[in-house]
Amino acid sequence: MYPDLFKIGPLTVHSFGALMALGFFVAASLSAGEYKRRGGDAEQMWNLLLYVFLGGLAGSKILSLFNDVPAFFAHPIDQLISGSGFVWYGGLIGGFATAWVLHRRYAIAFPTILECTALGLPIGQAIGRLGCHVAGDGDWGIVSGLPWAVAYTNAVIGWDYPPGVRVHPTPLYEAAAYTLVFLVVYRLRKRDYPAPTLFAIYLLGASVSRFLVEFIRINPKVAFGLTQAQLIAILLIGVGTALLIRVRARHPQVQVAR
Repeated sequence: MYPDLFKIGPLTVHSFGALMALGFFVAASLSAGEYKRRGGDAEQMWNLLLYVFLGGLAGSKILSLFNDVPAFFAHPIDQLISGSGFVWYGGLIGGFATAWVLHRRYAIAFPTILECTALGLPIGQAIGRLGCHVAGDGDWGIVSGLPWAVAYTNAVIGWDYPPGVRVHPTPLYEAAAYTLVFLVVYRLRKRDYPAPTLFAIYLLGASVSRFLVEFIRINPKVAFGLTQAQLIAILLIGVGTALLIRVRARHPQVQVAR
């Protein structure tokens, strides 16, 4: 793998950071473009999403620290400033908490924010997972003998498997799944369903994808034979379902096309 892309003097450009930034740019551009299509000010949405991105980074790092509390107390500064250790669900929670706090300041209805970001989030996740794959940040799968299995021999967090061992490239599986979710949302966006229909569809698609991929990832089981990510995915599947039920109750004439 290639954790470092290139160096300019003392500055090292890391592959994960570069693809994370690219993922945010693409996601924010699509979300702002969708807001503009709905009659809003794209620059206003961009300004909001910059804060949402920072809130997402903070939430992602905080949840990561909770996953390994002893390591945080042993080396708190190193853990805080480390370029690794970001948890997507923490980013989702932190980002949308930030959006909720700031949506009045930017005069954008919160359901509209959800609906517009439903277009950008899945493709941003897909690009971010490509960064995980290229950097080898530890979210790979279990040992596999399939032809497309990968050995992350130059992984940013270290690779301690014996020579010849390969694993499922689960970041690529997730990237493919999130791209499919993006295509579904992109196809439905111009039908102008009541908000937050598209966000509910995004939540369901992305959460089901993560839930399934977790069965072949190396994450530890925490309860009921499931990983932390799977438990959160179940919660978000419930949220997505509840949102769709609420939309249907308020707008019984709405039918989401298959």
